[in-house]
Amino acid sequence: MVKQFKQKRRLLSLFLDWNEGNLDVTFLLIVLALLTIGLIMLFSAGYSYAYYKYHNSTHFIARQALFAVIGIVFMLVASRINFNCFRSWALVGFGASLLLLLVVLVLPEYKPGFKRWIDLGPITFQPSEIAKIGIILFFAWACEKWQKRLKYDLKIQLLFIGIAGAFALLVYLENHLSGAVLMALLSVIMLFIGGLNRWWFIALGVVAVLGVMLLLAKPDLLKEYMGERITAWLDKDYDPTGARWQTNQSLNAIGSGGLLGQGLGESKQKHMYVSEPQNDFIFAIVCEELGFVGAAVILILFALLVWRGFVIAMRCRSRFGAAVAMGIVFQVGLQTVLNIFVVTDTMPNTGISLPFFSYGGTSLLMLLVEMGMVLSVSRASDITKK
Repeated sequence: MVKQFKQKRRLLSLFLDWNEGNLDVTFLLIVLALLTIGLIMLFSAGYSYAYYKYHNSTHFIARQALFAVIGIVFMLVASRINFNCFRSWALVGFGASLLLLLVVLVLPEYKPGFKRWIDLGPITFQPSEIAKIGIILFFAWACEKWQKRLKYDLKIQLLFIGIAGAFALLVYLENHLSGAVLMALLSVIMLFIGGLNRWWFIALGVVAVLGVMLLLAKPDLLKEYMGERITAWLDKDYDPTGARWQTNQSLNAIGSGGLLGQGLGESKQKHMYVSEPQNDFIFAIVCEELGFVGAAVILILFALLVWRGFVIAMRCRSRFGAAVAMGIVFQVGLQTVLNIFVVTDTMPNTGISLPFFSYGGTSLLMLLVEMGMVLSVSRASDITKK
């Protein structure tokens, strides 16, 4: 009887085990700072549009704040779970992510022309948000398991590259080009962390450069709206009241912010100029209201988040734990960079949210769970906690 109890307890510990170490307070404070500023800016950017659409100026902030509170609870719970349990969840998360990415393609369109969302009535969510953490956990687990073969076994190398390509393709089929780019870059980073033979990165880099050159020369090879947005990015005078409208209004907002900004709540572009300013283009409103100085402080906070996550990963004795922490913070960093590139017209407008800032309850919830996973790794690292 005692032996059976111990066996069941050992089996349960593979999926759920509590970590008693101290979490990294610095990383936690950076997360809370970004979350707080993000909520403030979401309310400021979105209250006008919320009143116009829902006759309730608090519509967006009320939902986002609720998910933020739930997310903080989930983050703290995730931080207490021994990160080794995540290893046991890797294949489950991978399978669930793949299934959801397939399911969303056969469901009716939630928005005309887009199949990114699954509608569950009270809430909607993007399977690509779940797929991000799914691909991180899978590659962290797989690269640890096949570390040596990853450098020399061509079959394993092709399998992993094929999996990365399949996930990126499924996200692309949702009409989410920037999401597909993010998924591809995240997979490449995870394979780099895992130790994939360096020649593959040279080959993938060449393919990527040739692909970008081809799309810039022939934008019509992509789906209609994607090709039009690339054309609008190349030709600044193209369709100013259509394809170029959002980007032009974003640049106007950024430019009018100047050094110190117009003041919190004083944006003019959020009043039906920047379309749905609480979403992908919220950083333009940040620049208009807080100016270059405020925007720079926020970017520094994002940089500190990535840096501290990297430090946590480097101090972790587990290869799997280190890969998970690095993958998560690099995902946040990549998404931030891609969003700002879009907002500043550095790359075509392809639609990607700004972590902690853009409206989306389930996205924020998943993000905070990821932050909890990094904190879980920090409990097991030999970092000096303060």
